[in-house]
Amino acid sequence: MTVLDSRPSGSSAVQTPTEMLVGPTGVSMSGVDDLGEGRGPAWLDDWLKVHAGDVVAWRRHIHSHPELSRREYNTTELVAKLLREVGLKPRVLPGGTGLICDIGSGPRCVALRADMDALPLPENTGLPFSSTVDGVSHACGHDAHTTVLIGTALALASATELPGRVRLVFQPAEEVMPGGALDVLAAGGLDGVERIFGLHCDPRLQVGRIGTRIGAITSASDLLELRLNSPGGHTSRPHLTADLVHALGTVITGLPTMLSRRVDPRSGTVLVWGAVHAGEAPNAVPQEGLLRGTLRTGDRDIWAELEPLVKDLVTGLLAPTGVGFDLHHRRGVPPVVNERESTQIMRAGIEAALGDDALAGTEQSSGGEDFGWYLEHVPGSFARLGVWNGQEKQRDLHQPTFDLDERALLVGVRVMVHTALAALA
Repeated sequence: MTVLDSRPSGSSAVQTPTEMLVGPTGVSMSGVDDLGEGRGPAWLDDWLKVHAGDVVAWRRHIHSHPELSRREYNTTELVAKLLREVGLKPRVLPGGTGLICDIGSGPRCVALRADMDALPLPENTGLPFSSTVDGVSHACGHDAHTTVLIGTALALASATELPGRVRLVFQPAEEVMPGGALDVLAAGGLDGVERIFGLHCDPRLQVGRIGTRIGAITSASDLLELRLNSPGGHTSRPHLTADLVHALGTVITGLPTMLSRRVDPRSGTVLVWGAVHAGEAPNAVPQEGLLRGTLRTGDRDIWAELEPLVKDLVTGLLAPTGVGFDLHHRRGVPPVVNERESTQIMRAGIEAALGDDALAGTEQSSGGEDFGWYLEHVPGSFARLGVWNGQEKQRDLHQPTFDLDERALLVGVRVMVHTALAALA
């Protein structure tokens, strides 16, 4: 089994296994197996006891070498190498990043998915294995997701026999819309798959707890870009032109309000503007203006109707102003809607792995996640992996200070293994 050097770049110190088992918060990893230890199967307990240090080292290596969406070449090579070392035959996706791999045999197949890409954000954690790439970091926990699935794969490969096939989906480009899940689907990554399951780090949940939910757990996320145009003119004579800035204000306030009256308020539909630009001079009506924002909804049917609805509302709002416009509505990802039976299977896997106390509820997020594309094709469920150590301040996702309790890595392996076994039972 390969143990990667988890030293920070430029360090000459050699880490001992004990040092690798100490999390970044100083929490000892040596007792991690008391989270689910003895719940079997025996081959899983045995594998985790031997390879806990490897799991931590893999995560730290990936964390210190983050790669942006569709550039995950080294991460893909690392995963493929580890899988081949235990006799598996991974298949790299046509784009050169991401891969799929089957374990076991038989006609029945379930899939487990992890995303691999990092964010264009600097890291400010001060960890000895911080990002060595300027302006890029694993601030969303995808290094942990990838590591959990590596551990799951190698643990499953150590079993004498499995009750069917488990397909590993190491997916690129989750952080860009419409998402690398479409790359996996285009490559036949879900062909023959009955169900698919995934985990995502949750810094609001303590390590050892897993959040599940039947129904929508994330939201659809679209991008809006509205460009306005006007003849321009002097601010002393707005009646002789089309007042572009006033028109911008009309859309800024009017479109979110009108949407709230045209869609079911229980759907969690929300429009928030993130950028507005127009003009420079205080006494000149500008000729061009720009609005950008995100439009989110937790309802799959409403998501399908939003594009024509938004265009009609913008047309109505701007008609009296005389200002022209060009609306670009970029559809993003659908909501992740967990299927009931798949969620019950995953809960059974969590209980088998960790016990009843590990189960937690979770609220629907307004964030987007391209796992929703998979659920357009097969049933499945997506859960939240607790990564908070319960002591320090919770560090949110997509922040330069995000970090996790590394005991969650082995918890994730247990959950994914047991979920796969429950789904094939």
